[in-house]
Amino acid sequence: MGFDQVRQRRLSDDIVEQLEKMILEGTLKSGGRLPAERALAEQFGVSRPSLREAIQKLTAKGLLVSRQGGGNYVVENIGSTFSDPLLHLLESSPDAQRDLLEFRHTLEASCAYYAAMRATEMDRERLRVAFESLLDCYSRADEVSRAEEGAADASFHLAIAEASHNAVLLHTIRGLFDLLKRNVVINIGGMYKQRTETRDMLIKQHRELYMAIIEGRAEDAREVSSRHLTYVQEVLEEVRQQVQRTARAERRNTM
Repeated sequence: MGFDQVRQRRLSDDIVEQLEKMILEGTLKSGGRLPAERALAEQFGVSRPSLREAIQKLTAKGLLVSRQGGGNYVVENIGSTFSDPLLHLLESSPDAQRDLLEFRHTLEASCAYYAAMRATEMDRERLRVAFESLLDCYSRADEVSRAEEGAADASFHLAIAEASHNAVLLHTIRGLFDLLKRNVVINIGGMYKQRTETRDMLIKQHRELYMAIIEGRAEDAREVSSRHLTYVQEVLEEVRQQVQRTARAERRNTM
């Protein structure tokens, strides 16, 4: 009877596995710098040569990049879902914008549900900071650009995804982050003109969502998230119909 030789696992492979897990969980973020080599080796309780070997393996896998004199970084495009050309196509198509809202409906409701179930104290603190940044944008409505408000809104939803502790949901949201920011900017541009109460409604909805997650009310968090996006869809549909009516009226005037 023949036996396969038992191969001893290298220490660097264990380090690779740990770093990959940290990237997948979002502990090490896209574009983020790894701690200094000495500090990281001490944290893992390993030698620096073993750590260097692990970093070389992750660099070969395309997960890390080394910058001369600047340390090691998680690659910028980790988890990117869409290329820039596709982002442009989605951004410029009204139908695609509606499709994105439908997709956000399912995705963000799930993120909210799991965040309410699983958020740690650290997650809640990050969520609080993101929520307060969003409120700050709302309070300075006359000073803040739509781009800044869109970024704050998207960052709040990203913090919820991080608190969900679901790697697939998190990296999907991260991959959509730029598109999400642009979608929010486009949406609020039309919504604020269509309904005067829109800003107050968005503040109320985001506050309810935040509180449901902080208080661990998973079903409420999912329902509030869904209701929020339903409201956005309804207002944008009003905008679309108004644009169509205006266009028809203008065509009649030119005939």
